[in-house]
Amino acid sequence: MNHHEFEAVIKQPAAIRYEYFIKKAADYEEIWGLYNDGWATAEDDMGNVLIPFYPNEKFAETFAKNEWEGFKAKKIEMDDFLEKWLPGMKSDGIKSSIFPTDTDSAVMNVDILLKDLKAELENY
Repeated sequence: MNHHEFEAVIKQPAAIRYEYFIKKAADYEEIWGLYNDGWATAEDDMGNVLIPFYPNEKFAETFAKNEWEGFKAKKIEMDDFLEKWLPGMKSDGIKSSIFPTDTDSAVMNVDILLKDLKAELENY
């Protein structure tokens, strides 16, 4: 990915970045999170726990700042994400924060994220 594509993607609204995330995650069959003696988390205005996820290492590393300073991008294989992560997050009441930037994020219910990823994977 060149610098121009990178800049263009992070300037998109959350809904467009979500679509980009789904396509890229399915393309490469991996998800990226932030890790430092535990996975990065955030809270929404309602106090719900969110875990941020990115479509690649560069995006994840770019936003490892502020409350996530010192965190490193860490890859999650798609199979693990679908079979372990999402069911575990659902049972724990944790939502996904897809592709958060300095301005916003697509906060997604686990069931919707799972459905969207599986639908996109069927295209391959």
